[in-house]
Amino acid sequence: MNKKIAALKAAFPHTIPILMGFLFLGIAFGILLSSKGYTLGWALLMSIFIFAGSMQFVAIDLLTQSFNPINAFFLTLLVNARHLLYGISMLSKYRNTGKKKAYLIFGLIDESFSILCSTEPPAGVDRGWFMFFVTLFNHIYWVAASAMGALLGSLFTFNSQGIEFVMTALFIVIFINQWKSQKNHIPALTGLGVSLSCLIILGPNDFIIPSMILILLVLSLFRKNIEKEVAP
Repeated sequence: MNKKIAALKAAFPHTIPILMGFLFLGIAFGILLSSKGYTLGWALLMSIFIFAGSMQFVAIDLLTQSFNPINAFFLTLLVNARHLLYGISMLSKYRNTGKKKAYLIFGLIDESFSILCSTEPPAGVDRGWFMFFVTLFNHIYWVAASAMGALLGSLFTFNSQGIEFVMTALFIVIFINQWKSQKNHIPALTGLGVSLSCLIILGPNDFIIPSMILILLVLSLFRKNIEKEVAP
């Protein structure tokens, strides 16, 4: 039990910035969902079991359109394709985590990935439980904020135009935090350059998956050179 409490205490401070971001992002999601006629129960179920902010925003439109499972499948794959790369990069960290592994895999979102990749647990703190509580805290924040937004949306009338920009703002904040925490900016610059090039060439609707594949290829080809840059 002491091992779990120590991990919980170590994990919580790292998730406070995510709490601040999720507070606004989750509320925005709940308000948008409520504006389409969906109640608190829908917000809770989607946030507990989908737990993917960007896909949940997209799902609001899917719920209001005609039923098209093939389109929904490919759209979901497109929006969440980055998680395939997240999962591959976390295989070694999730090794030997026992029964916690299933939840860690399910709860691997952008924000948890950012923390777990850039943060090491303090000496004497169990890595598996540290990662578990980082994931759990972020999950709780998202569910609670979504529920708050749905309640607010059911009680008051909002002009929701443009409110989805909070997601873009959150990704910018995460990128800035990662930039400040890392001395080597080659991967970040590679991601920006490749994504911008694909956006210009392919357009906003088709650039995501090609850019991710190219980023993976470029980083794989130049991995040794990048590792030399970060070597002491």
